[in-house]
Amino acid sequence: MATITRTILAILSIDKLDLSFYTSFIIFGKGFLFDIAIGFAFITFYIFYLTILPSKWIGKKIDIVLTYLILFLLFFVILFSSFSEFPFWDEFNTRFNFIAVDYLIYTYEVVENINQSYPIPSIVLVLLCCILLIFYLLKKNEIFKQVFSSKPKLSNRLSILFVYLLFLISLFSVLENKSAEWSSNIYQNELSKNGVFSFFAAFRSNELDYDLFYTKLDEKLAYKIVKSDLIASDEKFSSDNYDDISRVVTGKINEVTPNIILICIESLSADFLSEFGNAENLTTNINQLANEGIFFQNMYATGTRTVRGMEALTLCVPPTPGNSIVRRQNNDNLFSIATILKQKGYQLDFIYGGDGYFDNMNTFFGGQGFNIIDRDRGNPLSDKIVTTRTAIPDNEVTFENAWGICDEDTYKQALKRADFEATSNHPFFQFIMTTSNHKPYTFPDNKVNLKQGSREAAVKYTDYALGQFIKQAKTKKWYSNTVFVIVADHCASSAGKWEINVDKHHIPAIIYNLNTKNEKVDKLVSQIDLMPTLFGYLNWNYTSSFFGKDISKMKTSEQRAFLGNYRTLGLLEGITFTEINDRKKVNQYEWNAKNKILEPKRIHNDSSKNKTISYYQIASERFKNGKMEVKLINQH
Repeated sequence: MATITRTILAILSIDKLDLSFYTSFIIFGKGFLFDIAIGFAFITFYIFYLTILPSKWIGKKIDIVLTYLILFLLFFVILFSSFSEFPFWDEFNTRFNFIAVDYLIYTYEVVENINQSYPIPSIVLVLLCCILLIFYLLKKNEIFKQVFSSKPKLSNRLSILFVYLLFLISLFSVLENKSAEWSSNIYQNELSKNGVFSFFAAFRSNELDYDLFYTKLDEKLAYKIVKSDLIASDEKFSSDNYDDISRVVTGKINEVTPNIILICIESLSADFLSEFGNAENLTTNINQLANEGIFFQNMYATGTRTVRGMEALTLCVPPTPGNSIVRRQNNDNLFSIATILKQKGYQLDFIYGGDGYFDNMNTFFGGQGFNIIDRDRGNPLSDKIVTTRTAIPDNEVTFENAWGICDEDTYKQALKRADFEATSNHPFFQFIMTTSNHKPYTFPDNKVNLKQGSREAAVKYTDYALGQFIKQAKTKKWYSNTVFVIVADHCASSAGKWEINVDKHHIPAIIYNLNTKNEKVDKLVSQIDLMPTLFGYLNWNYTSSFFGKDISKMKTSEQRAFLGNYRTLGLLEGITFTEINDRKKVNQYEWNAKNKILEPKRIHNDSSKNKTISYYQIASERFKNGKMEVKLINQH
């Protein structure tokens, strides 16, 4: 079954493969070893059953019932895992990875998404038919007759069990998921793997220690490189300590504190916009906002998941290996935009149309001091959260799917909250996370002229809802004193031939209603730079420990973007892309933006290599050792 799955996935990705006899042999050869290991692992329980079953019970009714039951469950799991690989491959172009592990935790969203995206009754029926066919073939070939008539001695069965376990343990001791990563073509690597094996490999290594897995520099040298790159001409460091990156940012006169609404839009790739060549007219409202505001044309998301976008926008930190900091333990009271906003007197709200328990969002945002407005489905907050939580009531919901209420309903909650906050003497800050541009791509009827269920229709509805929100906000008294930050969390897809596909990180970002002239910024910048840039536009004076920088102060030579996934981390500087991975390897490529391809560089740029290592090493070190905590920063 695993070979059939691999073959079908290879056919589906045939245009992405560098096929030859050699590559085919490696893909199916390595894959077969992983398949054998998982096949033996699957039948372990049945082997134990056959070993301990008393001889006098063999062939009896209880043996027949238990055998059929065990084999039914075994075949169901094997077939279900094989069938599941196809939608996962379609969305991520990988075998099961840490995302699949996460899906085990958040069962409501995942189960509902599956129910709303796929014909589950039909799939279950096909599975049952396949299992019945297998049973029929086994019976026809008299396999069951042999099983129920053979009565080997217990000593023989124990010997077979011993040899079996010895072989199984030996096989798993030498096989590693990394051994399937033999090619520079990510598709060929993934096809060489087994989905179930990959799942458990991800389960075991859901956290990655930078010190153990990645190339390092001397810590003082790494800090020196990072600090030299971070400091702007009109800034100064807070202390002489080598590991203190905090620096005093001096704004211009006339510091202003308008209300700020940050809208993080689910999966909004830059290539959905006409600005970047899209001819489908999907984002008319976003296009207008871009033309009327400050439009960052060359911004790149740090990762490929929502929690990475949240991490980048709130903590302004490069993507450290393993899970996003949003998902980790001890992630409360970190130096973040909340630290600065609270110093400026802002009321903080996190508004999400789903249950913020998903991906640990509530714990993270609550831990930074945000009040939470979400679709509370009964998942309690951590006892450490001291801010308030307001549940979005049923009577204020017009449409809801697996991931939460539609964007229009979410924006209505934002307007309602803004009306309330505007009655106080404090400015407000909202972090709004949208959900509609996500599979199953469903939304209220009669909103756009495309059929529901497609990505393009969801993008068009997402744009429509945003346009309606801005239109309604303009009727409010607080609008004239409110700045809108509109940015994607990540792109719609990260799939491609390379471990990191640069073009699949390109996102739009807009600062709107800033009471300044419209502008198009074409500097190569990172998602982590957006909020420090806004603070610069507002002329704020503050002490920063961000890794993000004010884009308006950035010199041409300082342009760069941080890109990463779960295991591989990269830095794009001009056309040079440096990549480090958890095998302590450093790869460098030349980025061809026009053709969207990476060409391996024969001669490495040592400066880019050291800068890449330094940023990720120091970011990881600071979180691991508690140096990102506000209480430590304030000691300087």
